[in-house]
Amino acid sequence: MSPHSFPHIRVKGSPYDRGQQYGQQAAAYIRKNIKVYQGLFAHYIGWDWAQATEHAQIYEAIIGDYRPHFLDEMRGIAEGAGIAYEDILALNVRTEIRNAGIARSAPKECTSFVVLPPRTKGAHTLIGQNWDWVPPVAETIVVLEVESDLSPNFVTVVEAGLLAKTGMNAAGIGMTTNALNCDLEKGEGGIPYHAILRAILEAGNFSEAMGAIISHPRASAANYLVAHRDGESFNAETAPGNFSRAYIDFPEGNIYAHTNHYLSREIDFKDLGPWRGPDSLVRHQRMEKFLRTHPNAITVPDLQVALADHFNLPDAICCHPDLNKSTFEQFMSIASVIMDLNTNTIWLAEGNPCETAYREIAYGELFLSE
Repeated sequence: MSPHSFPHIRVKGSPYDRGQQYGQQAAAYIRKNIKVYQGLFAHYIGWDWAQATEHAQIYEAIIGDYRPHFLDEMRGIAEGAGIAYEDILALNVRTEIRNAGIARSAPKECTSFVVLPPRTKGAHTLIGQNWDWVPPVAETIVVLEVESDLSPNFVTVVEAGLLAKTGMNAAGIGMTTNALNCDLEKGEGGIPYHAILRAILEAGNFSEAMGAIISHPRASAANYLVAHRDGESFNAETAPGNFSRAYIDFPEGNIYAHTNHYLSREIDFKDLGPWRGPDSLVRHQRMEKFLRTHPNAITVPDLQVALADHFNLPDAICCHPDLNKSTFEQFMSIASVIMDLNTNTIWLAEGNPCETAYREIAYGELFLSE
């Protein structure tokens, strides 16, 4: 599947106003995304959309306690798109809804990396990922550019209707993420995954980004790889629960790679990632090997080559759909993102990076307009 050219959506004003602008500009993509998750939830957990939106309600008060303005923004998105608020809430807790049922398998999501000075050319901080997900979602992705009075301005490459995914902000923070799976996930209360992603992008400094992850009970297992333009980075592997199930690590040798299984040896629960998706082990080894053995200072073109790697097809770093499987059992790299936190630049490939040229997008204007 060839994805569409991701539209750029610029929003500003109050949380509600930003949401309304987002919803107006992305209305068709949001409706398409709802249809995707209607099919995905039916496939994985046997729920119809009414069941999904009903379950999503348990997260409304939790999100409101965590970041009240997120609810205002979601109401604005719904108003702008002309759809029910409950539908937007359900999209933003799509991970938790899937976890509430007995999932047939674990979808693959992403190979991430960070490279810090002095391993990079020009002493820049580079962070990015291939975002692997079901092919229909490729047709719903937008580039959301946010001018905010409440936080640093930020940009995120995200499914239409959601608050955030991969991105960077004007405070010099960049963030990528990987889905994790463990036996503690029940789709129960806690801060939803995508709300945490948005809170990281609203962080004004490094410790605020860490606090957004570890200072509140979480609903889902996930990995968060965060970097700062001054050459620092941390990785947080998390499971549902409080601080005791957040495992913080820092790059050794100024490089770090992560996929869809836990690297920490301190976990006290079952990591289901390698069992459900052994390719995670292969992708991690492959990316880490590339970063550790590269003979020269690493550049953006070097990382573009690594993200197009086809070893272990179709379950490679550059993931391609297995056309012998049904739609929601197929996975592909629906986007590839590399961020230079020193130049405020994103390189974005819309779909498989082996097939789609990266576009260079400069965000100095957005980040300096605060």
